[in-house]
Amino acid sequence: MADEPASERTRLRRYHWLGKYDRETINNIIDAGIICHVGYVFNGQPYVTPTSHWRIDDYVYWHGSAASRMLKNLETGIPVCFTVTHLDGIVFARAAMNHNVQFRSVMALGNAELVPEEMKREALAIFTDRLAPGLWDYARKPNEQEWRATKVIRLRLDEVSAKVNDVLAGDEEEDCASDRWSGAVPLSIAQGQLICDPKLAPGIAVPDFAKNFRYPPKR
Repeated sequence: MADEPASERTRLRRYHWLGKYDRETINNIIDAGIICHVGYVFNGQPYVTPTSHWRIDDYVYWHGSAASRMLKNLETGIPVCFTVTHLDGIVFARAAMNHNVQFRSVMALGNAELVPEEMKREALAIFTDRLAPGLWDYARKPNEQEWRATKVIRLRLDEVSAKVNDVLAGDEEEDCASDRWSGAVPLSIAQGQLICDPKLAPGIAVPDFAKNFRYPPKR
């Protein structure tokens, strides 16, 4: 269990007591998400791009079109900032300055790299089955044109930290003695009912990967 950051760049300074540096916490936060944000600078202009991600061992991966400006720049090895955030609740305090949110987040810094072609196909299969186990074998496999149109980028989790806030309001003693209410409203993503494509031919059964899908994704 790491109690110190891997680098000074990832050391939490504001609310440092919320910092988590152990890999189990970090991996759990990454694996519980489907969407990440990738920040980078291109021609002096900062960008933050939302995209889907997945983790394999000590790397996080994301993919996109071979024509993507983001991927074309990231594959050159420019510095990136990778983040994942989960909103878990709203904290209502007695004092206005103490309202807060409960959350889990991860930030990783480093230089991304293009995944070689021979590794790309395996990585995308892992991504697909991470989302819904069995989906890769069920769906039509990409043809060569589709493979060429897709790039995969990865970032090694060397400089990475987590920040977790799961507490209630930190009101002052005099506020706690008041008659004002304080508490929290938990929040989560609600999974809805399965929707079948209206273009389905009659008699096609719902496959197991769809019937058994649950969010957050199983690790």
